Amino acid sequence: MFEYRGRTAVITGAGSGLGREFARMAGRRGMNLVLADIETAALDETRRELEAAGSAVVAVKVDVSKSDEIKALADECFQRFGVPHLLFNNAGVGTNGLVWDGLVEDWNWVLGVNLWGVIHGIRAFVPAMIQAGRDDASYRGHVVNTASMAGLLNPPNMGLYNVSKEAVVSLSESLYHDLALVGASVGASVLCPYFVPTRIMDAERNRPGPAPELTRSQQVGQEASRRAVKSGKVSAAEVAALTFDGIEQGRFYLYSHPHALGNLKARMNGMLESGSPPDPFAERPHVRDALREKLLAEAGKET
Repeated sequence: MFEYRGRTAVITGAGSGLGREFARMAGRRGMNLVLADIETAALDETRRELEAAGSAVVAVKVDVSKSDEIKALADECFQRFGVPHLLFNNAGVGTNGLVWDGLVEDWNWVLGVNLWGVIHGIRAFVPAMIQAGRDDASYRGHVVNTASMAGLLNPPNMGLYNVSKEAVVSLSESLYHDLALVGASVGASVLCPYFVPTRIMDAERNRPGPAPELTRSQQVGQEASRRAVKSGKVSAAEVAALTFDGIEQGRFYLYSHPHALGNLKARMNGMLESGSPPDPFAERPHVRDALREKLLAEAGKET
């Protein structure tokens, strides 16, 4: 059983969605909370709620794509509560569109938050967590990196997001093996949610600089993703609960929608047997046809 009371959890993206639910769950378990988000109003709302519930909270506005801001978050954590026991590298943004439609600015933004945010979190906190385990035999730590089923399935018209999230899966697996290699008292998990009703498709609100005009493929993808996220039947609170269950059980791969694993098996079979990625719309060809029609109809107008 993982010990929570009196321990410390660090959570990025804590202003809403999964991050806020992680904070609520950690707070109910008696943990000190170090919360980070780029959106001040949302972060303050989370802080006020959890302080009212009796939690000790440090809330810091952080752009996770910037290493110096994550380092400042770590320094604040170490000064206030010491070395954390749980680290949730959770902040993320969503985007859509054909791979070649993405601007360099799009790639920099998505990779900066979704991938570099996790890298910065690992570099800022994990060495201290490993050392804490060497100094105290009773110390137990755990890192949860939020990826996505998109990072395992690579659906079309979502290339930028897929790349960022598959990289998080790879990074997390490497972290898991590296921690075991050095005998660290720190575990690791990668969380791969499917469609969960959160504000991830409104992430453009926090994008630095002026938002560029969306291409047709980006518009089509955004509309589809908004519908899918909004219609999700598994709540952020339920995902947080299964995540804490996974921490206690020492599970690495955490899935919010086990029924989606059939698509993952098909991808693995494609790698090992057919030599080609499987048709992601094999069971729903009408979805592929509708997507293709929307994209090609616009291309026809341009010619």
